[in-house]
Amino acid sequence: MKALYRKYYLDLFLAGRLFAGIALCVSVFLFAFFLPVLQVLAYVLFCVLLLLLLIDMILMFRYIKPFDGARTVPERLSNGDDNTIMVSLENRYPFSVDVLVIDELPYQFQIRDQEFLRHLKAKDKYSFSYMLRPVKRGEYHFGLLRAYVSSPIGLIRRRFNFGSGHTVPVYPSFLQLRKYELMAISNRLPDAGNRRIRRIGQSLEFEQVRNYVQGDDYRKVNWKATARKAELMTNSFIDEKTQHVYCIVDKSRNMKMPFDGMTLLDYSINASLALSDVVLLRDDKAGLITFAEKSGTMLPADRRPGHLGKIMSTLYNEKTRYLESDMEALFIRIRTMIRQRSLLILFTNFEGMQALRRQLPYLRRMSKYHLLLVVFFENTELRSLTESPAKDVEGIYVKTIAEKFAHEKKMMVRELENFGIAGLLTKPRNLSADVINKYLEIKARRQL
Repeated sequence: MKALYRKYYLDLFLAGRLFAGIALCVSVFLFAFFLPVLQVLAYVLFCVLLLLLLIDMILMFRYIKPFDGARTVPERLSNGDDNTIMVSLENRYPFSVDVLVIDELPYQFQIRDQEFLRHLKAKDKYSFSYMLRPVKRGEYHFGLLRAYVSSPIGLIRRRFNFGSGHTVPVYPSFLQLRKYELMAISNRLPDAGNRRIRRIGQSLEFEQVRNYVQGDDYRKVNWKATARKAELMTNSFIDEKTQHVYCIVDKSRNMKMPFDGMTLLDYSINASLALSDVVLLRDDKAGLITFAEKSGTMLPADRRPGHLGKIMSTLYNEKTRYLESDMEALFIRIRTMIRQRSLLILFTNFEGMQALRRQLPYLRRMSKYHLLLVVFFENTELRSLTESPAKDVEGIYVKTIAEKFAHEKKMMVRELENFGIAGLLTKPRNLSADVINKYLEIKARRQL
């Protein structure tokens, strides 16, 4: 009884054509009250409507499992990127049907009208895809895939539910990895909007002494070894020494500011993952440090297999803290835990010169022992205000204040450079490409 109730009541929906037919019958009956000659027509129309409704119900409910559907979601979604969701439909009815597909998306997307209308022929299969762009890390729960199927008569719709709902994790942007991997390997990062770097010099890191082979540079002949062995010996050098690169991510309240739906913390996390991948490709060691008002996670620099997966899992669980960051504690930790001179890439944000000067003593101490690159963000909304023309006195005032803040950001870079600290002011959407390009520039110039 419960199954019949579910089949013939819960999954039965009245379509717009039925309401249009009922409205037509009511209108004819209404006119028949004034023109009795129309009463026969009204009863005929009403009987025809009931007959079509009965036929439509028989067509839709007489078959067992007449329709099938499925949603295919990746095992994990990439934060800040377009992810492909596949939907497959199969019509087993012996006639063509119209299908209204409603996908119950996770609440994080705040999408309540994700509907697709498709027409399937008899015994036909059909697949289509759509894109989802998450802007927060975490677990996303997909509900049911619902299909509302109607026959050519179209007076009713039968609902079919597919799947039982499942949860998919949203990780830091791993789709960017493939993009920047190819660009870094082929030196095509300028195609992402970055300037080309001239590689200078050649590393002279000693490797071994070996026998001289015709064609070797005679300037590399080791004369002492030649005298001992009584044959020509030459020095061999490797291209460059393995370097340690640490991404330091600030999780304080300054990083909660949103741009295009994503927080600065999420932009920094995506850039850290992409940069770590490029670092490992370049045979360097990648490490990770997070901090806020207290010390967070630390992964020592390494390049063993699986290390990138550890970095991704660590970044997946990081959340914004709502207090001011403690740079002094960060310096103490770095001084204690990192013994080898390394490249430190600090992702943070300063909204004013005073905020920078409060942290400047600790940044100078870090730069004394390591090569420090401070990355902070340009306020793109302020830039749009400075570029738009002012139409009244209030507009002039707003534009002047915006230009003041934009100029102050540029002054922060100069302030850092005055103390020998590299600074990078970038737009949030260009962060990954700009940071990777800066790392490759440092490698090319052998500044570390």
